[in-house]
Amino acid sequence: MTHLPKLRVGIIGAGIMGRGHAEVFAAHPDVELTAVSRRPLGDATVYADYRDLLASGTVDAVSVTTPDHLHADVMVAAAEAGVHILVEKPFTTTVEDADRAVAAIRQAGVTAMCLFNHRWVPAYAQAKQQMPLVGEPVVGYARKDDTIHVPTEMIGWADRTTCAWFLSSHDIDLLTWLYDDQVVEVFATARYGKLRGMGIETPDAMQIQARFGRGAMATFESAWIYPNTFPTMVDSYVTVVGESGVIQLDRQKENIQLATEQAYTYPRNMLQRVVHGVPAGAYRDAIHHFVDCARTGTPPLITVESSRHVTAVLAAAHESARTGAPVKL
Repeated sequence: MTHLPKLRVGIIGAGIMGRGHAEVFAAHPDVELTAVSRRPLGDATVYADYRDLLASGTVDAVSVTTPDHLHADVMVAAAEAGVHILVEKPFTTTVEDADRAVAAIRQAGVTAMCLFNHRWVPAYAQAKQQMPLVGEPVVGYARKDDTIHVPTEMIGWADRTTCAWFLSSHDIDLLTWLYDDQVVEVFATARYGKLRGMGIETPDAMQIQARFGRGAMATFESAWIYPNTFPTMVDSYVTVVGESGVIQLDRQKENIQLATEQAYTYPRNMLQRVVHGVPAGAYRDAIHHFVDCARTGTPPLITVESSRHVTAVLAAAHESARTGAPVKL
C-alpha cells in the first residue's frame, strides 16, 4: 500500500475562522500545519504577506479564511502557485471574482473546495438521502439568523458584507444540493435601520425569494440583530416540501440544554465540538474531506462551479434588493 506524505497546510487569515481551521488541521494525523499569514498560530511560520507564504515552498494547500470580500485574489494566487485551496464561505462576493477564481483553479488543476460544512451535518446529509421519498421539490424555507454580537463585536468588517452573504450562502448551497437544481430567478428585499443607526452600514435583515429551474421555490431569510440574550448565537431552520412529503430540520434541537445563574442556553454541537480533547463535528468532517481529496486527487463533494452558483444567486439578490425588481440569473 502506497504511503502518502503529510499535507503541508498554510492558513491565510488568522482570525476566528483561521483559528478554527488551524485547530482541526493540527489534530489531523496526516497534516502538518507549516505556515500562517500575518498572525501567529501555534508553531507555524508567520509570513507578513500571503504571497510570501505561497512562494515559500512550505505548503501544499492553504485555507483561505480572510474576510469575505478578499477571497478571490488569494485563491487566484494560490492556484497559480499550484497550491490546493480550502476557502471559507462565501466563495466570493462578486460573480466576476468567482469566474476569475474558477478559471485559475481549473487551469492549474489544483483541488479546491468552499467550506459549506452544512453538507456534513448528519441531519442534513440524511435529508439528502431521503429526498427521493419526499418527491419532486415544491417549496422550501431556510432561516439563518444571528445575534447582534456577530456584526457588532465578532467581525470588524460587517459593513463590507451583509447578513445574506454571511449566512444565506450556507442555505443556498444546501437547498440547491437537496433540490438537485439551480436558481434561475430571484426577488429580494433588504431592511436597514438598527445597525445603520449604530454606524454599521449593512442591512439588519434580508429575504430572498428564489425560483429554481424545474419550477420549485424557496425563501432564504437572514438577519443579525437578534438580542444577545437569545440562547444560541445562530438560529437555523430548514424545511423542504415535496410532492410526496416534507422534511424539517431544526438546528435548535441539538440535545443539550444548560441553565446557569447567568443564562439559559442550548450549546451547539453539530458543527463544532470537542470530544475528549479532539475536534469533532461537521466542520471538522468537511475539512477532513478536503484533506483526503487534496492528498488523493479525488474530486470534492462541493465543486467550485456549484459555489460560483451560490455567489451568482446572492449577487442577483443584492441587485434585486437595490432595484426592487426580480433578477434572472
